[in-house]
Amino acid sequence: MQRAFVILTSLMTAAMVLACPGEEHDHVHEHGKRLYPQVPLTPPSRPLEWSDVNVIHTTDSHGWLLGHQHLSFPEPNYSGDFGDFASFVTHMKQIALEKDVDLLLIDTGDLHDGTGLSDGFPPGQVDGHETNNFILELPYDALAIGNHELYDYANAYDMYMHFAPHWNGRYLASNVNITIYDGDGNNTISVPLGNRYTKFKTRKGRSVTSLGVLYDFTGNSENTTVQKVEDMVKEEWFAEAIAQEPDFFMLLGHMPVRYDNWPTVYNAVRAVHPTTPILIFGGHTHIRDCIQLDGRSMALESGRYMETVGWMSAKLDVPKTENITFTRRYLDANRVTYEYHTRRSNTTYDTAAGKSITAGLEQLWVNYDLSTLYGTAPHDYTLSRDPYPSNGSVLTLYVSEVMPYALTINNTRISIPNIMIVNSGELRFDILAGTFDKNDQLTSAPFTDAFLYIPNVTFSVANAVLPALNDYGSDDKRKRELHIERELERYAKGDVSGRFNAWLEEMSRRRVERREAAENLTLGYVTSDLCPGVGDDTPHTPVPYYSSPDYIASDAPDVTNDTLTDLVFVDFIESDVLEIINGLQSEQTYTEEDVFTYSPLLADAVLGLYAEKYWS
Repeated sequence: MQRAFVILTSLMTAAMVLACPGEEHDHVHEHGKRLYPQVPLTPPSRPLEWSDVNVIHTTDSHGWLLGHQHLSFPEPNYSGDFGDFASFVTHMKQIALEKDVDLLLIDTGDLHDGTGLSDGFPPGQVDGHETNNFILELPYDALAIGNHELYDYANAYDMYMHFAPHWNGRYLASNVNITIYDGDGNNTISVPLGNRYTKFKTRKGRSVTSLGVLYDFTGNSENTTVQKVEDMVKEEWFAEAIAQEPDFFMLLGHMPVRYDNWPTVYNAVRAVHPTTPILIFGGHTHIRDCIQLDGRSMALESGRYMETVGWMSAKLDVPKTENITFTRRYLDANRVTYEYHTRRSNTTYDTAAGKSITAGLEQLWVNYDLSTLYGTAPHDYTLSRDPYPSNGSVLTLYVSEVMPYALTINNTRISIPNIMIVNSGELRFDILAGTFDKNDQLTSAPFTDAFLYIPNVTFSVANAVLPALNDYGSDDKRKRELHIERELERYAKGDVSGRFNAWLEEMSRRRVERREAAENLTLGYVTSDLCPGVGDDTPHTPVPYYSSPDYIASDAPDVTNDTLTDLVFVDFIESDVLEIINGLQSEQTYTEEDVFTYSPLLADAVLGLYAEKYWS
């Protein structure tokens, strides 16, 4: 994919609208990209509501610091890069000064694993180290750790040594420890990876107590530990942290605001401080969501992949007996949005720091050879906008064409029939029409999972593994229980595809039920949360959604039932496969000793090999 960055057309009409937010909201701005034709972007529907305390929230950025670069909608909605965002923060800070109010900037984790900028590093470097250096350039007031900081010890150690110290106690890892050597280098000790909590004062002098909580994650590497949230709130340090009443609590966490453990933390604070304002910022499930646990609190989750910039405002200067007026907004991350809310034009928007960050990211792109071209995708292949199986499904492409080709290259077992199984969450992003380069490869499949196999499985058994993995029939209570157990296990290890897809499905269903008019609206998120008012900053029509199985497989070979077959799968689902295969037959009890490496290739490399062969 050719490099392409956002440059807004300096049309006088666009400049007039951007200079006068609140007027001509139905006007469509022109959004041009270098080397690409212009595409229209819809501006925000209304100005932000400012109050005593205001917060800008990022989460689950996963290395998406150069913006979304393809032209298939809804991608252009999220085309702002991190330099654009840095300029946005600078201008918003200036507006806060003019209004004489507080404005905080916070992040709730998952800086790793997502694009070539974070994952395309050469040997000898560490995932996310270089992209994290750009995060260090922004004036974050507090940050929380995410689960993707913990899959690899080298990444966790890099965060401990080089990232956390920069923030002077405001990089928060309330329930996460890392094992390191002591000062003499002889013995190992377990220490917090960041600070347990922090206390500070805002520019206006308001006192803040902040935590940084990670959900009950179980997929962390050796020499890191994640304490359960229910145990964390019983710790002596936690009681000490919340003992003194601040002007407000700002609870950060890589944990969704619904269907998880935020009530555990909230209730522990409320038991000591029944009326103190509580601002909660979550993450992890990649959705836009909001909920109020009482009239003096709000919990916000702000999407993924630098698609969404979250906004919360709170009017705190009210008596303790009154509810607090909160607002929240989900901003599409593009320059039309940023310029609208900062009252800037295309010629006055960029700051020196913002331009420097963009230039640095562009250079990192060059350093990592992310423009290396594998081929040209003939059309969009999507995760959920097209049904599975179909020609438009990236899941179909992966299991029916990509794996069967790439994994058998120079493989001595190519003559042996096989069935290849992956969890559908192995694919992380769409493949979009046009050039397919190294960055696209790492974006669509960033995980470095290994491909394993069990040899000599009779075809009748191997062919029954996929249906068994997906079968949780409504008439079989135990099957439903097993399905729920596997879902919870995958979620605990970090797979959020189930939660995210359920959100997309519900969004699409509302569109069908209400027959929402799509006139003059582009595809995008249409959020329904549990907070009052409309949360989305820019109106869209929801993207279509089609469900897919939790597990998918290559096409079955045309062999007899007793043919010996290779059962191939990614290591992420090894325990699931072993459980299922042992339930399907009794001739052998399979263990990890019966599992071998099928190919030296890792999951993040196979798409590029396929594209070189078939899309060149």
